[in-house]
Amino acid sequence: MLNRPVTTLFMMMSADGKISTGASDELDFDRDLPLIKGVKEGLHQYYEIEQTTDLFSFNTGRVMAKTGVNEKPMPAKTPVSFVIADNTHLTDHGIAYLCAKSKDFNLITSNQNHPAFRIKENNLHIIYQETTDLQDAFRILKEQYGCERLTVQSGGTMNSLLLKEDLIDYADLIIAPLFVSGKDTPTLIDGQPLLSRNELGSLRPLKLISCDMLEDSWLRLRYQVIRLK
Repeated sequence: MLNRPVTTLFMMMSADGKISTGASDELDFDRDLPLIKGVKEGLHQYYEIEQTTDLFSFNTGRVMAKTGVNEKPMPAKTPVSFVIADNTHLTDHGIAYLCAKSKDFNLITSNQNHPAFRIKENNLHIIYQETTDLQDAFRILKEQYGCERLTVQSGGTMNSLLLKEDLIDYADLIIAPLFVSGKDTPTLIDGQPLLSRNELGSLRPLKLISCDMLEDSWLRLRYQVIRLK
């Protein structure tokens, strides 16, 4: 039995593996895909599937800041418990916003001066670590906060770290029918590239669980990540 939540990487990406329309934070799938004819017609399917994901959702402060949580007006409460890894991107308002939106808001940080320490909300739980240890943080999520299953929707760099730590069990990928291109455009899994064949052992094979053709040329691919240890 795992001493951490069972995790699923749930992401929308282009047919060439991009998770944004470009390398600038001004460019974003949520804002831009509704503008693209031939893509926007099937976009609703992603949001409909997203509504069926786990009630614990993992992301990063950088992604949350990009979506505007540091400026948005207070939201309505949702049944989702958010788990956010952040050291520098969230402001007092961003923390208050996520507390207002979450059933429980769990912050993972190694910044002892994070603004979350100034916020007094009953549903705010801070997992402070002197050095970030995602394995231990996920263990705490399960043992102390009852997180049995966790949906991951973070950026390519964090996804790469989670994969290297063997913290991704499944991938549920929604493929949008377009090419984005651009070597600096974020991809599903970023991080450092391999430099030699000696590093091939760090790659993670996948076992296909299902492949569904959605409407308007969209696809849904579900995989299990094969453990090599």
